[in-house]
Amino acid sequence: MSVLLNPYLAFGGDARAALEFYQSVFGGDLVVSTFAESGMPDGGDGVMHGQLTVPGVLTLMASDAFAAGEAPTGSSISISLSGDDAETLRAWWDGLVQGGTVDEPLVTAPWGDTFGMLTDRFGTRWMVNISAGA
Repeated sequence: MSVLLNPYLAFGGDARAALEFYQSVFGGDLVVSTFAESGMPDGGDGVMHGQLTVPGVLTLMASDAFAAGEAPTGSSISISLSGDDAETLRAWWDGLVQGGTVDEPLVTAPWGDTFGMLTDRFGTRWMVNISAGA
C-alpha cells in the first residue's frame, strides 16, 4: 500500500492557464477535463479537474472551483520544493517567478541552505529550499 499527499489548487477561471504554466516550468504530463466534457454545461470550458504529473517528482491538481465567484476560505498554504538538485530547483525558481513576485530572494538562509519564497502570476505561493552543499 502507498499514500500520496499532493496539492490541489482552486482557481476562479485561470486553472487551465495556471496548469499549462506549471507544465512549462516542471515538464510532465497534463490532463484537463472541463465542466462541459463532464456533463455540466453551465461550467463551459472551465476546468473541472486538471492534473499535472511529473513522474517521481510531483502531482499537482487544480480546478476552477471558484468560477462562480465564491471566495476561498480557510488556511493559506505555500507549496514547498526542496532537495539537493540545485540546478533543477533554481530552474524551477526562475520559471515560477516569471510574471510573479519575489517575496524573499533565493539566498543563503541562517540554517545554511539556500532558501527563497515567491508568489507566481496566479497567486500561488512557493518556497524553494536547496540543501547546503548542493
